[in-house]
Amino acid sequence: MRIGKVEWQGGTAPPLFLAPMEDVSDASFRRLCKEMGADAVVTEFISSEALIRQVEKSWQKAQIWEEERPIAIQIFGSELESMREAARLIEKVQPDWLDINYGCPVSKIVCKGAGAAILRDIPKMETLTRAIVESTSLPVTVKTRLGWDASSIRIIEVAHRLQAAGIQALAVHARTRADGYQGKVRWEWIGYLKQDPSIQIPIIGNGDIDSPQTAWELYHTYKPDALMIGRAAIGYPWIFREIKHFFETGKLLPPPSLEERIETLRKHLHYALHLLPQPPQKTLIELRKHYSGYFKGIPNGKSIRLSLMEAHTPTELEKCLDRIQKAYRGQEVDAVLCFP
Repeated sequence: MRIGKVEWQGGTAPPLFLAPMEDVSDASFRRLCKEMGADAVVTEFISSEALIRQVEKSWQKAQIWEEERPIAIQIFGSELESMREAARLIEKVQPDWLDINYGCPVSKIVCKGAGAAILRDIPKMETLTRAIVESTSLPVTVKTRLGWDASSIRIIEVAHRLQAAGIQALAVHARTRADGYQGKVRWEWIGYLKQDPSIQIPIIGNGDIDSPQTAWELYHTYKPDALMIGRAAIGYPWIFREIKHFFETGKLLPPPSLEERIETLRKHLHYALHLLPQPPQKTLIELRKHYSGYFKGIPNGKSIRLSLMEAHTPTELEKCLDRIQKAYRGQEVDAVLCFP
């Protein structure tokens, strides 16, 4: 499989991508996932309008590091000129490729005509995509959904149109916009795309890949070129390592120990403090969404998560983690609260 100059050689496991997730797939988490086995990562989505207006926060999201490669920067928008200019600007950052978001189902994005809203106007999607491809030397990919709702699934047509427009890969979340993140994913449509001999671009399958066994089953049933993992990685970057091990051996790795979880969270905090240009207090707030994943399945895990939520500074969080380690080493599993 190839996107631009990046090529993944065939192996036991398919390439594993970290999905773009707002307020999740920042530089600190991307780096962790790369260390855990992700073969490629994608930034949080970035507004094309904000980029051309030089909004500092948006340009901070577009900052990348060599350790993250291969990496794509994802943009969204609905206005042709803004999208085209944003693509030109992103070219200066030199990601490995540029990704377009045509799949976000969130109302505040859709009401602006961006994200999944464009699924209601396939000709516009094609026009926007072609304009972006022609405006940049970067390889261009697209992430989208099956359609607006169950009555308007047009992903086969979309794949043909976008391939003709010049994209180099298509990532598909196997739900419609109306589905949001609920209900059964329709992975059979990934299979239909791969069965169409006229679709030559790589197809990246996304949606409810939450375990090594699920990854194995979906890959071998529907045969996408790569798998993209999203929500299952939140607070659990080990998912990439575990999937690769299962593909290679047919066996499940034991879950990470409490010690490894705590040390990985410490590393996550360290990366966030050094890579994200924001106040430490904001970093602590953003880390909270990961706590559930970090301590899932650990005895007294709920108490640990609640205690960590009370830490408001990096020092407080480090001290809380120290107390948790001490409590578990002494098997005092009821004594993990850091803030009475």
